[in-house]
Amino acid sequence: MKTLQITTDGLLEIIAFRLHAQEFCIRTTSIREIRGWAPVTPLPHAPYEVIGVMNLRGTVIPIVDLAVKLGMHNTEVNERSAIVVTDIKGMTVGLLVDRVSDIMTVPTERLQPVPPAAGSSAAFSDGIIAHDNGMICFLNLERMFGTDDMDDWGMVA
Repeated sequence: MKTLQITTDGLLEIIAFRLHAQEFCIRTTSIREIRGWAPVTPLPHAPYEVIGVMNLRGTVIPIVDLAVKLGMHNTEVNERSAIVVTDIKGMTVGLLVDRVSDIMTVPTERLQPVPPAAGSSAAFSDGIIAHDNGMICFLNLERMFGTDDMDDWGMVA
């Protein structure tokens, strides 16, 4: 398992977001910005999870429907939809999510391992964070988006 970036006082800084009825989170250190939904330009023959590209201050970046990447059905875009702009392996990638729900700091001891019964879904996760309103799946973007993805998108760093 990859070492998590943790603050010096044993805290983990995350941003939580919703995909359909589930809560997920990623490290804040991998986020460049959060944008409201804006239409994207579709690309012919793009991988299914890549819904298109957008111009981000002069740089064209791919926009990935994160729900599709995780094996769920397409995200229905609405006024609460957001694009989380991230740096993954030196590439800037926008992640479409239903909505951003919280930015928080949690003690590292609240991060629990993914149960073995979760099977292959554990490959994309560094663990589960239990909190007052339920559980949040802690995603590992570096494992989720491998070099093969970047090659398929024609965007090798």
